[in-house]
Amino acid sequence: MGRFIYGTPSITVDFDDRVLAHLKIVILSKVRRGESFTFSWEYSVSSGSGHSSIWINPTIPLQFDFDGSREPRLNRAWVEELVRLSNTPAGLRVVPEPPDLPEVAGGR
Repeated sequence: MGRFIYGTPSITVDFDDRVLAHLKIVILSKVRRGESFTFSWEYSVSSGSGHSSIWINPTIPLQFDFDGSREPRLNRAWVEELVRLSNTPAGLRVVPEPPDLPEVAGGR
């Protein structure tokens, strides 16, 4: 279980390492371009249910802590769906992982 840490004072949100790796790609690419956006997540029933939303801004410190020693394999279709969501008024949110896109012959 990895952790997303954001802000000062910071908030910490636990995510599976695989989910966190995909979120990291999307969040850092938007922050690198100077884009601000909403990021929302739901809490499990064991954590009391509910959901939270934060405003991601490039000037606010953020950190991604992974428990696993290996980088998870990325699913391009999932990254693309998360990027699409991050560009909507509702913002980035964790959605179920779709099947991975097939590799294109000749690479891409």
